[in-house]
Amino acid sequence: MSTADGTVDIDELRKLFLFERLTDEQLTKLAGSGRMRNFEQDAEIVRQGEPAECFAVLVEGEVQMVSETVSAGTVAMPRTGQPGVYGGATSAYLGDRAPQTYQHTLRATAPSRVFILPARKFAYIVAEWFPMAMHLLDGLQSGGRLQREIIDRRQRLTALGTITAGLTHELNNPAAAAVRAVSELRSLIRSSRVELARLAENGIPPERLRALVEMQEACMEAVGKLPPRTPLEVSDAEDELGEALEELGVDDAWELAPALVNAGFGGEHLEKVRLKVGEEHAPAALRWLSEAVEISQMLGEVTEATERITSLIGSAKQYSQMDRAPFQVLDVHELLDSTVAIFRGKIPPGISVTTDYDRTLPPIPCYGGELNQVWTNLIHNALDAMGEEGTLTIRTAHDEDEAIVEIGDTGPGVPEAIRDRIFEPFFTTKSVGQGTGLGLDISYRIVAGRHGGDLKVRSAPGDTWFEVRLPLREPTAAPSPSA
Repeated sequence: MSTADGTVDIDELRKLFLFERLTDEQLTKLAGSGRMRNFEQDAEIVRQGEPAECFAVLVEGEVQMVSETVSAGTVAMPRTGQPGVYGGATSAYLGDRAPQTYQHTLRATAPSRVFILPARKFAYIVAEWFPMAMHLLDGLQSGGRLQREIIDRRQRLTALGTITAGLTHELNNPAAAAVRAVSELRSLIRSSRVELARLAENGIPPERLRALVEMQEACMEAVGKLPPRTPLEVSDAEDELGEALEELGVDDAWELAPALVNAGFGGEHLEKVRLKVGEEHAPAALRWLSEAVEISQMLGEVTEATERITSLIGSAKQYSQMDRAPFQVLDVHELLDSTVAIFRGKIPPGISVTTDYDRTLPPIPCYGGELNQVWTNLIHNALDAMGEEGTLTIRTAHDEDEAIVEIGDTGPGVPEAIRDRIFEPFFTTKSVGQGTGLGLDISYRIVAGRHGGDLKVRSAPGDTWFEVRLPLREPTAAPSPSA
């Protein structure tokens, strides 16, 4: 709700930074062209999508600018009480090339007084009083829009390249392990068939062959399930078994011993083989058992590698939210873990990753893919700050109706002189070509504008933390802009 106040004091206009250089004659004409209006808290001064008919300047009070965008959803700028801030038909001086509707909503967040100037009057004043400035502003607006689009596109491509490189590196290791294991499996299976054929040629009775097959199943079941042993204990067991195999007349005893020891084989097991299959068949039977154990090991490696690949693909899907609706109630820990998994190949060996999760934190309503972009930006900055050594810490907590996610690093810290500027668009401390200065700006817009949360930083040398606060309840939907 707003009320009109017919008087416009030129001295009051002169105090605003926007009009401080105008002459009394210009101020008088300006005052005669507009009017003062009073707005109560939460009243909309202009609404996005409605005809752009007014240029609004804050005189006293507090306002917030909110925009509904296609790519980033609702983007809310920080509240401000700075007299002279403005909104509404800010591009009216472009004439027919200016947007015909408001591109944002300007809301009073406290009782406010606003100077309202009709858009056509504003356009006339800018063109008449500042012709050169009008042309410069026209060029800056067109060029700035193009520059922002190019840099936004570059930022997305850079992030995609970083994630793709990390994911490719992580997928390569299990894929290579699976290929190597499959290659060895071919050789082992071929050799196993030969050993089985040799047993048959030597006339092993069917009942003894059945007993051998049962022992093979027991050996394969035992692989990977034995109590842990020290390397010295394993070495001693292999030496002992190797000597026992040689006494049985087994060729290549020292090559067979490691696999059989891995299946829990000892002297008593050798005796059992000899009793069940017979003295004459024992060497071939033990070679077949050894190869069966190795086959089981190789199958385990293939299984582990493919499970790792599946896990990485799952992390990539979780990270991108490619199989989810945009807005979901999600476990923030799953989002964080998927981002770390994608980054794993890009984390230097000298940097350790520590997580401290509050598992009582309930799922949060959010745009998962966009929050993953926030985690990506914050983790990427932390890794850049630390270089080759340090500790990356990710922890969660909740405070009444807010979820808290903190990402910390042991880098040199953010100097106090620039701490208030790091969320500004295009502001970066990186060297030319190393950063666009949009990562933290985008993160802030996603957290604050898209989710109604907050993003802060606290920093000291060796101890920097970015704190993200997100509401645990779904925010009230912003009004849709009018067509």
